[in-house]
Formats: sequence, structure tokens, C-alpha cells
Amino acid sequence: MGDFSGDEARALAANLSHLIRLTASVVDEDGRSAPLIAKVSGHLGSGLGEVLSVVTRFEPWEHANLQRGVDAYLAEHTPDAEWFGISGAHRGHEDLLSMLVTARQQVMYHLGAADFATTAVGPDESVEVVQLGLVATRAPDGTPVIVGVRGAATEYGQPACRLEVLATDRAAARAVGGEVERLMRLHDVFRRQVLAFGVSEHRGNELVTFQPRPVLDADDVVLPDGVLDAVERHVVGIAEHSERLLAAGRHLKRGLLLHGPPGTGKTHTVRYLMSRMTGCTVILLTGPAMRLIGQAAALARRLQPSMLVVEDVDLVAMDRGYSPGGANPLLFALLEAMDGVGADADVTFVLTTNRVEELERALADRPGRVDLAVEIPRPDAEGRRRLLRLYGRDVDLRADLDPVVEATEGVTASFIKELLRRAVLDAVRADEGSPVIGDELVGLAREMTDERESLTSVLLGGTPGPEGPPPFGLPAGPTVARKAYRLR
Repeated sequence: MGDFSGDEARALAANLSHLIRLTASVVDEDGRSAPLIAKVSGHLGSGLGEVLSVVTRFEPWEHANLQRGVDAYLAEHTPDAEWFGISGAHRGHEDLLSMLVTARQQVMYHLGAADFATTAVGPDESVEVVQLGLVATRAPDGTPVIVGVRGAATEYGQPACRLEVLATDRAAARAVGGEVERLMRLHDVFRRQVLAFGVSEHRGNELVTFQPRPVLDADDVVLPDGVLDAVERHVVGIAEHSERLLAAGRHLKRGLLLHGPPGTGKTHTVRYLMSRMTGCTVILLTGPAMRLIGQAAALARRLQPSMLVVEDVDLVAMDRGYSPGGANPLLFALLEAMDGVGADADVTFVLTTNRVEELERALADRPGRVDLAVEIPRPDAEGRRRLLRLYGRDVDLRADLDPVVEATEGVTASFIKELLRRAVLDAVRADEGSPVIGDELVGLAREMTDERESLTSVLLGGTPGPEGPPPFGLPAGPTVARKAYRLR
């Protein structure tokens, strides 16, 4: 061989150095081939020293969507790709690239099978997702990459699920991450579902749960004449004419406030809207879950047409004058969420409250937050008659309803429902045949409204008896004003 020039010698040295690094990356200290390192470095065509990781974090409830996005990406680019995993202790504390580097240096981790878990994608449906796994694929430009999925692991201080893309080129890794996110949204499991934020035992999902969509028709909702029509025009009507309204320069975002005494049918009315709008994503917030209002609003904006329901909003949006120092962080979060959804977004905010007089004026009076307020009152005589027939339609109801209607003046829809439940229970206890509800229903109605059951009456939405306010300092129901009105 002839003599090398200086440039040739340097090039040879660089190539030898690269070969040594690549060899070191696939051979452990005992000289044995390390299958995990070989699999990764062999696909990427480089030693681990030249590999970088692009990590994208998602909310833990997005795990099913992340899996769908990755599956769709693999189906397009490498349909025959197979998942593999990393075995070894302490995997929850490190990212994928760190584990690979550690495996090369300390032989702590080894090639293994991917870990899988299950997660819900509907009220009665679940799918398998990768909890910790990698798969060899290619970027849209053909660059080899390794895609990794990590599920949330709160026990290791990892509250998010992660997409980790390993490559020697940052632009290629980012392109893969961006395409997976696009496919996630295209195949979003939340779209057109009924979702509830909060803790639930359902399938172990503690943040977002899937709820069955109610099936109700207008005959199942007993309200004063015109009230349900006003609600439907405001919520459903705008949705049905969204394209024409946008073309006319009108906003789609709307706010509906349903208020009235407990048990009058506010939640039932919401359930009717959920049943009516089958193509709409519904997100429910109540109780402690209200702290997630920001995330819920972002989800509603993403999944439009959507409806975001905040139950018992007075617990959050109580007038600032009631709060020490006038501060209410959850109220501010609610206002920010309502303002943050663009006017052209097909999103309905539905708020319910038992105490409308305590609502923050900034929430109730500003157009664009709540632009229709509807009172759901205690039923009048005709309403109580309709409720008795509604809740008694599945039994043999033979009672004379006139005295029952008279005996239940001032009660709520939930009271009537409980009255029929007790009547059926008594009938079943008395006879083994089909339940027959006769004139004993009026006696039961009077018993339930009797002074001796005043506490039960109030808890079910009835009015206090003639002896004065309810016991134990419970508040009496507010005065009824049967109307629906539009806020200025």
C-alpha cells in the first residue's frame, strides 16, 4: 500500500473511530452481542452517541388516542413492524434513550417484550395500548426512526403519557411526532362521546370516563309550555344552522344557564339535550372535577361541535362578594375558559345552579358567556299530573290523580318520581303479581308531605310545612317564577 496523505489519514481515522463506536454500542463488557443495542443501532445505522430523542407529553387520558395515532402511522409507513420492549428494573424512572445508554454501559436493561395495558374507548369498550414499547419505522422522508410509547406511571413520578422518537436527525424525529399527533386528532376516540371528568371506578380510569348517552324524547321532559322549545332553539337550533350562521358573520359559541330549586329537572333537561344532539361531544364537570375546567374547555374546543356542562356552577361561580378578599380562583378559571373558546367555535356551555341569586354577575350578565337563562320551576298542577303519568307509565296506575295532584302542591319532579317509586315498592310487597297503584297513592302522597316527614320532603325538593322552616337549618326552596328569559 502506498503512503497516505494527511487528509486521507484523517478520513481513515474518522472512519475507524466511527466503526469502533458502533462496535462498542453493540458489544457488552463480556464481548457478547447485546440484542437490545444491536436492534436499535442496527435500524438507525448509528451508535447511540449520535442518537437523539424528541419527546412529546400528553395528558394521561390521551393514551388511547396516542395509540391510535401511532397505529395509523405504522399502518401507512411500516405495516409489518413489530413492537419490542426493554426488560429490567427501574424502567419507570428513565426515558428510553437513557435506558439504552445505561444498557450499553452497565448491561442493566435487555431486549424484551413490550408491556401492554387496557384503557377505555367507550362506556362498554376497551382496547389494548402499549404501556412501554418501541417499534422500528421510518420518517416520511425515509429516515429510519424508533418510535416509543410510554404510558403514565404516577408511582414513578410520571403523570403524563409520552411519545418518544429516536433518530439521528432531529427534523425527521419531529416530523414523525407531528404526523402522529395529526393522526391522533383524525382518529380521536373522544369525538361524539359523552365524557365525565373526575374520579370513577369505571375501568380504573380516574380522570376521564365514558358515559352512556341518554335516550330521551320531548315527552320525557315535563316543563312549562315554551321552556323546552326555548332551550332547544338556543342550543340545538344554532347547531343545525351553524354553516349559515357563520356565513352571516354570527358567532356559534353560546351559553345556557338552567336555574331553579333542587330536583326540578335541570339535570334531566341536560340529559335530554345530550340525547337530542347525538353528533355532539358532551363533557360533564361536577364537584371536585371543576378544577379541570381549563382542560375540559380545551377538549371541547378540539372536539367541536361539543357541549360542556358545568353542574352546580354556584359552587364555583359564587359572587366574589361572598369569598374572603373577593378572590375565587375557580371562578377566574371558568371565566377564562368561557372567554378562551373562540366565538366561531361550535361549543355550548350549559351551566346549572340551585342558587342563581349567588352567581357572579360577570358570569351571568356578560353576553358571550351566558346569553340565555331559563328557570326550571316546581311543576304546576298540570305539570304534576303529567309527571304522575310519566313515572307511572310502566305500572298499572289506577289511582284518581286529582287528589294526588292537590296533595302534592309545591313539590318537585324528583318528589313525584320518588312518590311513584315508593308506591310501586309498597305494591310489590303487598302482592306478587304485577304492581297495581290505586287510590292509596294519595295517602302516600300526604304521608310524604306530612310534618313528620318534613326533612325528607325538603331533601327531595318539597316545600316546608306550615310549622315553619325545615329542621336542622336546611334552606327552604326559592320562590318560583315560571319564565324563560334572554339576557341582554
